Amino acid sequence: MDSKTLKSLFLPGAAILSLACLLLETTLLPIPHSALDFYYYAVFAVGILMAWRFDSSRVFFILLMTLLAHRALEFFSSGHNVTSGTGRIALEVIAFLIPLNVVIFARSRERGFTVPAVAPYVVLLFFESVFVALLCRPSAKHAPFIFRAAIFGQSWGQWIKLPHLALLSFAVAMVVLFHRFLRSHQPMESGIVWAVMAILIGLQEGGINPLASSYFATAGLILVSSIIENSYVLAFNDELTSLPARRAFNTALLRLEPPYSIAVVDIDHFKKFNDTYGHDTGDQVLRLVAGKLARITGGGKAFRVGGEEFNILFPGVILKEALPHLEQLRKTIEEARFRVRTAPDRRISSRGPDRRTKTRRGLSTKLKDANSDFPSAGELSVTVSIGGAEHTPKFDLVLQVIEAADQALYRAKQAGRNRVETMNSIKPPRSRRRSA
Repeated sequence: MDSKTLKSLFLPGAAILSLACLLLETTLLPIPHSALDFYYYAVFAVGILMAWRFDSSRVFFILLMTLLAHRALEFFSSGHNVTSGTGRIALEVIAFLIPLNVVIFARSRERGFTVPAVAPYVVLLFFESVFVALLCRPSAKHAPFIFRAAIFGQSWGQWIKLPHLALLSFAVAMVVLFHRFLRSHQPMESGIVWAVMAILIGLQEGGINPLASSYFATAGLILVSSIIENSYVLAFNDELTSLPARRAFNTALLRLEPPYSIAVVDIDHFKKFNDTYGHDTGDQVLRLVAGKLARITGGGKAFRVGGEEFNILFPGVILKEALPHLEQLRKTIEEARFRVRTAPDRRISSRGPDRRTKTRRGLSTKLKDANSDFPSAGELSVTVSIGGAEHTPKFDLVLQVIEAADQALYRAKQAGRNRVETMNSIKPPRSRRRSA
């Protein structure tokens, strides 16, 4: 995994859980029980409200399920005993159900809080509550054998307080959730992984004492922080290409100090890719180019600023030093190949002979001519045009440098595309606007 993936995995979830372990498991900073109670209720109240406000139904139901499970555990254990009787039954059953529920909620699609979207999960929690209540009836002495079976051998029971089936359930859930994170690299998926780990520690600590309650609250805090982190990622990163978006680009401009260079990159004939193969293939092209831009050398950083347009910032680099890296980028994209994974767009696909008007036949001829620019199937390639500019005494404003790079890009397009042009022959604007 690269550094960006590792950062997304460990921040903020692993950092929050590590800090909680340090504070709760050591005596360096004694925390009053009243403060732990406030922490517990505040986290779940704020978390559920934030999940509702941000339309995150997955986090909402994970938080709600965690709170209900913990309160049920305290209720059936009478607040002090989970070693026998209904308290032990509740621990064995609830510890098995929690990770399975987290996987169900984590794999669900975000569909807001409409009745059709939330009804299945409400029904699920209701039936599970009834199931736990039936198993924990006052006359019950033990949970069904499957919930308390020693799957891994009796020797494990000396240091593990949870039943083996529950541990197996947690292990499977962690594998599934970690795999989801590796596929998406999203902070929300990472937060769910560490929240499950915090719940596991809380159950291992006994489930109902102040220390265990604090770990349940820490799980909620991790999920709340994941909502915030996910909102930040959505605001500053492009969801399709994973590159920083326009807002991140505008923020980066505020930190630029001379010398610096700016390059503007545009995909050649991108509209024809969309018209010929459909928007799914266009998205593949954008991801291909973005993947190459993300690995630009020479200290550059790429941003997607809209459509098929990208900008590259080279802080502390003059244009002469950036040019070899831009040329290498152009060659790398030109040599890349990708295979079309979708059928041609239905809007332009042939549907057999049309017996209607001559105008319709003329339209078909135009579409055929448009398709002739690309092969009908197999591997495709794409090229880009690049315009570069740098800060100079004549181009002393960032907006002027960007405008110069845009003009250089226009020259590259006019000169035949698939080339790099610079600002050398561009005249500076007569009026220098000092507004931002």
